Amino acid sequence: MSASWTEHAIWWHVYPLGFAGAPVRDWDGTSLADEHKLLKVVEWLDYAVELGASGIALGPIFASEGHGYETVDHFHVDARLGTDEDFATLVDAAHSRGMRVMVDGVFNHVGQQFPRFQHALAGDADAASWFHLEDGSHRNFEGHDELVALNHSSADVQQYVVDVMAHWLERGADGWRLDAAYAVPPRLWAAVIPRVKEKFPDAYFLGEVIHGDYTAIVRDSALDSVTQYELWKATWSAITEKNFFELSHALGRHNEWLETFVPATFVGNHDVNRIASTITDERHLAHALVVLFTIGGMPMIYYGDEQGFRGVKEERVGGDDDVRPEFPMDREGLDEGGWPVFHLHQELIGLRRRHSWLHAARTETIELTNTALVYRAYSGEERIHVVLNLGDDAASYRLSGPVLAGEATVERGRTTVPPHGWVVIG
Repeated sequence: MSASWTEHAIWWHVYPLGFAGAPVRDWDGTSLADEHKLLKVVEWLDYAVELGASGIALGPIFASEGHGYETVDHFHVDARLGTDEDFATLVDAAHSRGMRVMVDGVFNHVGQQFPRFQHALAGDADAASWFHLEDGSHRNFEGHDELVALNHSSADVQQYVVDVMAHWLERGADGWRLDAAYAVPPRLWAAVIPRVKEKFPDAYFLGEVIHGDYTAIVRDSALDSVTQYELWKATWSAITEKNFFELSHALGRHNEWLETFVPATFVGNHDVNRIASTITDERHLAHALVVLFTIGGMPMIYYGDEQGFRGVKEERVGGDDDVRPEFPMDREGLDEGGWPVFHLHQELIGLRRRHSWLHAARTETIELTNTALVYRAYSGEERIHVVLNLGDDAASYRLSGPVLAGEATVERGRTTVPPHGWVVIG
């Protein structure tokens, strides 16, 4: 069972290497620790609080060879970002604002310069037991030879994962995002997480799972939750293709998962196209955000999405750069055109704060066409209605109540939403 504090968690998700402007490629390994780039996150904490976030979800910060997920030392902050003391400063600054901190760890694989892998290549039999080695080659992750797969059956590997998790929880982290959790046998998490929770019962464990049986993975792994990629895809696809039947179906499956756990919900992250680049009709960007903040789940906001940043991921070297940009040094560096999107986030997060029961709310489709969707979000006696209209004509429904957010005319028991509009009705 997840810690009770997660019921109110709304994360601002930051990819530190990009956010801070640290070199990701063509880095010669020279330490940049004296630049303390990780502290740039501290400078934007008040902004995150103003947005309405209650936590900072950090991307990879541990010593690695490049983009952060080829880890070579899980026990120290990457020299491109700063020092272990900088992490302590960040945690203290976040906690002083009432914010939680989640760190990002990949335990499916390591970088080739990971010391034990180098020892294994040199003939160390004990070190070799950490990996899958055969005829001088190693098992990799999804064809990426620089990512060396760990042997998750090894008791030493399992103990190592326990030790790493405990190390950063002892230093103030509140939870873990577990990268590529879908590639790790659930038995590894089931062997590790309960041992960590014995000492840190309030720690939260989120697995990155792109597809599969979410319920079975959570049940068999001892994870608290997984990332809801299916709903992410259905949200942008339904809006761009004007096919709300897809979203309605996904919301029905979302209800089923909520019976077991509360998924982490999002419309953007460091691995996908920016939502503002995916939904090219600017009139409909709001509709995706309305879904994110009015259904059950634990919302995560990828840095820059709250300003309408654009970026497209490409399958090439450096293809992630566009969606992992450096953040400005200060507010003056943000484009004026992004602030309306920021204020919309604030409005919807404020609505969610006032209706905290939405964390585990179920949804029920009331009206459905290709271009219009009306759903009820409910928990016990609590309920709201959401109307999304992608069409060129106004949409009218037998529905009444106070307008909590959005725009509509409510009279004589009917709610009329303008073309390309939306509304949340109490």
